[in-house]
Amino acid sequence: MDSKRQQKVASLLQQDLAAVFQRDLPHVFPGLPPGITLVRVSPDLGVARVYLSVLTVGNSGSDTQQLDLVLDNAKEIRQALAKRVRKQLRIVPELVFFLDDSASYAAHMDQVLGQLHIPPATPNESAPDNPDATPKRPKLFADEDEL
Repeated sequence: MDSKRQQKVASLLQQDLAAVFQRDLPHVFPGLPPGITLVRVSPDLGVARVYLSVLTVGNSGSDTQQLDLVLDNAKEIRQALAKRVRKQLRIVPELVFFLDDSASYAAHMDQVLGQLHIPPATPNESAPDNPDATPKRPKLFADEDEL
C-alpha cells in the first residue's frame, strides 16, 4: 500500500512527464508520444517506475521501438522533468520505464471470451416455477430437528 506522499509524488510525476513528452521534447518522438498509464514511486521516493502505453495498435515491433527511443533519451527526459518539479521535489527520482501491455491483454481476453460457446440453460436448470418457494437447507447434524 502506497503512502499518501508516494501517491502525491506519483501523480505529480505522471502529469509532468506527460507535459515533458508533449511540450518539452516533441522532437524526440516522431508521431504520437507514448502515454503514461501509471507511475509508482518507491517508499524512499528515489525510484519511479513509469508504465508507458504506445498508441500504435497491432504492430508490436513499433511498441518496442518506442520504448527503446524512450530508454535512449532517459537522461534528457529526467533533466526536462527536473526543470518542472524542482520547486516541489528536492531529489528527482530515477526513472525506470516499462511497457504497459494491459490494453493488448484486455483485447486478447475480449477475443477469447467472444469465442466461447455457452449453451442455453435447460428447463431443469432454470429457476423454479414457484418463486416464493424457498429451497430446503440440508441438515448438517442428525439432531438438528430437536433444536
